[in-house]
Amino acid sequence: MSDESQELGITESKSHRPGEWYAEVVQKAGLADYAPMGGFIVTKPRGYALWEAIQDALDGWFKQTGVQNAYFPMFIPESFLEREKDIVEGFDPEVAWVTQGGHDELEERLAVRPTSESIIAPFMADWTRSHRDLPLRLNQWCSVVRWEATETKPFFRTKEFMWQEGHTAHATDEGAWEEVWTRLDQYERVYEDVLAIPVLRGKKPEHDKFPGANTTTTVEALMPDGKSVQGATSHHLGQSFAEAFEITYVDEDENEQTAYTTSWGLSWRALGALIMTHADDQGLVLPPTVAPTQVVVVPIWQADTKDEVLEYAEGIEADLTDAGVRVELDDRDERNPGFKFNEHELNGVPLRIEVGPNEVTDEEVTLVHRPDNENVVADRTGLAETVDEQLETVYEKLYEAAEQTLEENVRTADSAEEIMGTIGRYGGYVEVPWCGDQACEEAIKEKVAAEIVMQPLADDGGASEGTPKTPEDDDATCTVCDEPADEIAYFAKTY
Repeated sequence: MSDESQELGITESKSHRPGEWYAEVVQKAGLADYAPMGGFIVTKPRGYALWEAIQDALDGWFKQTGVQNAYFPMFIPESFLEREKDIVEGFDPEVAWVTQGGHDELEERLAVRPTSESIIAPFMADWTRSHRDLPLRLNQWCSVVRWEATETKPFFRTKEFMWQEGHTAHATDEGAWEEVWTRLDQYERVYEDVLAIPVLRGKKPEHDKFPGANTTTTVEALMPDGKSVQGATSHHLGQSFAEAFEITYVDEDENEQTAYTTSWGLSWRALGALIMTHADDQGLVLPPTVAPTQVVVVPIWQADTKDEVLEYAEGIEADLTDAGVRVELDDRDERNPGFKFNEHELNGVPLRIEVGPNEVTDEEVTLVHRPDNENVVADRTGLAETVDEQLETVYEKLYEAAEQTLEENVRTADSAEEIMGTIGRYGGYVEVPWCGDQACEEAIKEKVAAEIVMQPLADDGGASEGTPKTPEDDDATCTVCDEPADEIAYFAKTY
């Protein structure tokens, strides 16, 4: 390997120094840079393309289920924010305030949105008059600011981050719950069918739910370093926001009723999960579903074979482009094949096609999978179908590896000491009976910085009220305090 190739590659180890390794992958794979202000990042085109891939998938599913996109101001008057007291109390430490415009002091402080319920709900109230106006389903793609990040971790933890936030109003409680599960299903789908990451579904403990919510449901993803990522959340808000912002409607009997509302969101933390789950010590690894370049064609020639090899490679590129494959022909003369291989591995291209004089003579291609470098020799005829099959195989490999990580890292414990020892030694999830008392979570959190990431839902999904799974033993006691336990909780360290 040339000195230039070594400089191009990853120098940190995922298993030994995952934080440093992650930062190096993000920068060297061209996903993001650090901004001059602490806690902010600059998202580069390749990184933003990954966000667009998630956005395209979700946005299509949202619209298929009656959601309309809108956009609301990033500034929220303080008086609007204060109308729902739980929002104020929940986000107050993280809110950035604007107090001056130009040279003039503002008459009222403006919050830079930490979330948009307080600016969207008043307009939902204006737009809702009759039961015929419901359900009302709105979504916006935007950024929010939460001034709480102390150490920047691109995509995982920044003061400003991209996300989508959906806000809906319904005539009935049942309609709101149906909405909650629809969105949670879509979030599970985007992780498992687009990002190749298996997730667990559950609800947040009462003390950790979204401020003002009745129930917060979540999908959680386990990272190879044993930490959990909150992948997305879907909140049943009950009538608290509707009452605060007077979202009412006239029913079929001409009686005024208060609506039920929901909100739900997924942020670019999903990109952090994508990178952390699949990337390796050679660099980024991307599922074909989101990779900006799905296939790279690398011609390998000597002086006397250059023309025929290039012509053959160009034909492959044209055929794959016509078949809808995102393909790149790397015919740079100034770079040798080894450098090109390393560069495309670093950038996470799922499939490499190598073409040399032998492939031309035999009318074949050599396909190389990322990340395991499995080689497949295939006929030139029917290449588009072969590529589709190989890309699907790459996706399956990535999902199966992530699934194995999850399956091997859900453990049980019989005491507080065992919870702490298991998390300290292995990481992952520890499933235990829990009494529901926040103090029992705090006792673990103080010792090993682990918290309850979710309560798994009952087998029926808690279709009416987010019912958590209960212990199989009717006489089960809390693993921390030995008081009676009628709930199950998952402890883990988190991002």
